[in-house]
Amino acid sequence: MRDFETIFSRTPVMAILRGFAPDRTLELARTAWDLGIICVEVPVQSPEAVEALAAVVRAAAGRDVVIGAGTVTTTDRVESARASGAEFTVAPGFDADVSRTSLALDMPYLPGVATPTEVERALSLGHMWLKAFPASLLTPAWITAMSGPFPEARFVCTGGIDSRNAQAFLDAGARAVAVGSALESPEQLPALAKLAG
Repeated sequence: MRDFETIFSRTPVMAILRGFAPDRTLELARTAWDLGIICVEVPVQSPEAVEALAAVVRAAAGRDVVIGAGTVTTTDRVESARASGAEFTVAPGFDADVSRTSLALDMPYLPGVATPTEVERALSLGHMWLKAFPASLLTPAWITAMSGPFPEARFVCTGGIDSRNAQAFLDAGARAVAVGSALESPEQLPALAKLAG
């Protein structure tokens, strides 16, 4: 099991491929890999999304990349993610049952947080890597503010991140950022490659 420290030590950028058909998901995953973004999350909110996740996992065979499942809000989704070959799970919030199930299946769990109380609760249960969501509404200043009382927290900023604002979150103390629609914007790809490198 690769932990988030290992995953994000290679690149501070993750790709999120939400709501696409399997073929388009694969196309965007390859775009991400070509840019040097080795970590890809496929949210699993529907049966088609689970198919897309499984397709990306198959395409990743033989590549030194990491594929995870996002929007994992139930234990059923954890099990579906594991069956599809995901290596980690991500959620918009924090659920102790989802956390336990994911860890029991050897998949690191990245819970979403947006308040000091949520950060403290997740840390108390052993989760140092946290998804700051929605990051664009929280702002880079939130990351800096949370890093004061919670220096052990490792934030992955998700939601509204693109090549124009990603560096501001990293400069504020985030350990990683996640991009989605930016991968469909050709003019942003060179900047994303620079961030990933």
